[in-house]
Amino acid sequence: MAEMILKAKKRELSTKGAINQLRRDGFVPGVYYSKGKDQITFAVEEIALNKFVYTSDTNIIQLTFEGEESIGCIIKDVQFDPVTDKAVHVDMQGVTLGQVLQLEIPTNFTGSAIGLKEGGILQEQLHKLEVECLPRNIPQHIDIDVSELGIGDAIFVRDLEMEDVKFLNSDDAIIVSVAAPKAEEVTEEEEADGDDTPVQPEVISKGKQEEE
Repeated sequence: MAEMILKAKKRELSTKGAINQLRRDGFVPGVYYSKGKDQITFAVEEIALNKFVYTSDTNIIQLTFEGEESIGCIIKDVQFDPVTDKAVHVDMQGVTLGQVLQLEIPTNFTGSAIGLKEGGILQEQLHKLEVECLPRNIPQHIDIDVSELGIGDAIFVRDLEMEDVKFLNSDDAIIVSVAAPKAEEVTEEEEADGDDTPVQPEVISKGKQEEE
């Protein structure tokens, strides 16, 4: 688990207008919370925060304030603008040595499923998994090798084994699978278009009636 530094500045709870101005100046407001500790409201530069938000890895962040000792934490939640997709608020959860954490870890699919060569379709069902572990055991991501998956095969949560990490998802939850290719449906109109032979009307001949 990598530890990375994120510089921040403390802020007071303020009005919506002040928060919007903060965002226009290139900052993202945030809240730090930890069991048994006071909540801290802060702001971080959007550019500095992005490398922690737009990544497939999970990292322990050393949140640093000028003149103070850094605080170990992880990103618990990020809110995004529905139009620009920019981060507009971040929640940080403190991590303490010996404290068991529950968090989501991104999955990382490796290899090429053999079922793809047979025309199958790889279906990634879970892009994050809920885990429980100590801070020192937090994985950056969870590697899942799909190489041996044929058509109709799947990897379930129960198939995973990781030392010092407990998976909280249902054992029967499908993480990734290979589905059979969809059969092409041919409509009557398409069948008719494919046959260039003109259709001849059926001719029924009647013989001359026998004279009485």
